[in-house]
Amino acid sequence: QVQLVESGGGVVQPGDSLRLSCAVSGRVFGRLGLGWFRQAPGKEREFVAAISFGDGTTYYGESVKGRFKVSRDIAARTVWLQMNSLRSEDTAVYYCAASPGILDLWMSSSYDTWGQGTQVTVSS
Repeated sequence: QVQLVESGGGVVQPGDSLRLSCAVSGRVFGRLGLGWFRQAPGKEREFVAAISFGDGTTYYGESVKGRFKVSRDIAARTVWLQMNSLRSEDTAVYYCAASPGILDLWMSSSYDTWGQGTQVTVSS
């Protein structure tokens, strides 16, 4: 069983950067996918980015391509989401999630473990 704890959220201004962390504990296997999703008030949960924990292959949602970067440190069991050029529409609760495989990581239904979420607010 995998446990996830996010950190790093906060309030920033448009154009600023922020880095979220997701600490992974428990039994971790090679074919593990880690994803980031976000949910703004009144909106559906949206895929942000994902990474194959084993080989580091990355995937991004269209709205964040070129601005966000997902990475991981296997030894530290940590996944990061570096968010640059933040916009007001990036305001949401960001969730880290773990998938038992590496297929369809853009789909929330592929994940069976979720963190508690961390709030990101982009406001001037």
